[in-house]
Amino acid sequence: MISIIIPTYHESEIIGRLLSHVIKCCGGRPAEIIVVDATNCAITKREVLICGAKFLVSEKGRARQMNAGARHASNQVLYFLHADSYPPMDFDNLIMDSLQGDTIAGCFYMAFDSRHPVLRTSGWLTRFNNNWCRGGDQSLFIKKDSFNQIGGFNEDYTILEDNEIIPRIRSLGKFVIVKKKLVTSARRYKENGVFRLQVLFACIHLGHRMGISQKSLLNFYKKYVGQ
Repeated sequence: MISIIIPTYHESEIIGRLLSHVIKCCGGRPAEIIVVDATNCAITKREVLICGAKFLVSEKGRARQMNAGARHASNQVLYFLHADSYPPMDFDNLIMDSLQGDTIAGCFYMAFDSRHPVLRTSGWLTRFNNNWCRGGDQSLFIKKDSFNQIGGFNEDYTILEDNEIIPRIRSLGKFVIVKKKLVTSARRYKENGVFRLQVLFACIHLGHRMGISQKSLLNFYKKYVGQ
């Protein structure tokens, strides 16, 4: 019932581990897993095919990649997952159980693979059903018909595309937070420093709210955070 869509960009070292985790958490049941790579990396492709997933190539940009995956999805529920985020056991059943009544989409609680108090606090805040507390690392599940109705991800967004889509989803139906933890990597924080990166992300979110262009926000991200 679920198509799992994973955008990748230079993720050959970790994609195999994620796919094995995803398959295990689905109870070993066959699932449609679509990996959409922005580099057409031969190593990533090999890892994907070994795991029995589909491999697609798309122009770089998570919004573009995730939309491309959605177009090729054959199931009625889409689950967008980052390559360094690990969903909880039985996440497929948790998703299907959540999509009842007027609920059309949702995500999971999030926890970083770090004991740093700032990151633990950031993870704790994801339990609140507020747009300010949403991000792509939490993953996103949504009914395919609803995804198509809102026009998918906005491909004009090269950053914060996962945040931009949430208000459009809420305008159509109910959005829920599943009370199970997804664990995501703190690698960016380890590379940049926890406090420094938190401030940089806050600046990016504030800049977006103030109407600063996507190009300027992306340049800021590349300059101070990395590719």
